[in-house]
Order: sequence, then structure tokens, then C-alpha cells
Amino acid sequence: MTIEPKKDINPFDNVAALMPDDISDEFYKTDNPYVKNAQAWFSRGISTSVLKTKPNVQKVHALRHMATIMHSWEPRHEDKIAAVAYLMSQWFDLA
Repeated sequence: MTIEPKKDINPFDNVAALMPDDISDEFYKTDNPYVKNAQAWFSRGISTSVLKTKPNVQKVHALRHMATIMHSWEPRHEDKIAAVAYLMSQWFDLA
């Protein structure tokens, strides 16, 4: 399933609508490198130098999309980390 980063995000949007519908269990495991980066982003912030944008993805839109999920109060923490890790794997390669 390919998800496009949403271009016009309102921070008051329904965050659940920004999240993938079906996230594989691998994105709930702490040994997944994308999960490790999502957790680091949550606790310390993220250095975008570790993210290499995949072709046809606009970095600013992808980061804004993931940040909106990350900073929301709605879903459980584990679900936000899994969603951001999944989206990160779709839109970026790790450097």
C-alpha cells in the first residue's frame, strides 16, 4: 500500500486519517531501525541527515505529515510510533 504525504495539513485534522490503516507487527518491534528512529524523534528530536528521501517524495510534506502524527494526543503512543516508523519506511531510506 502506497501512502502519499498529505500536502496541506491542519494540526487540528483528525490524526487517525493521517495514519496507515494496517500496520505490520514489525513496526511495533523495538529492534526495527525505523522504530528506533521514530522513538529517537519522539524523545530527542530527529536529525534529518539520517533520512534519505525516496524518489517522488517531497521531504517537507513527508516530515510535516509524520510530525503531525508524532505530536498529537489522540492515538496511543505505541500506535503513533508504529505509524511514523511505517511511514518513514515508505518515504525514506536510512543513511
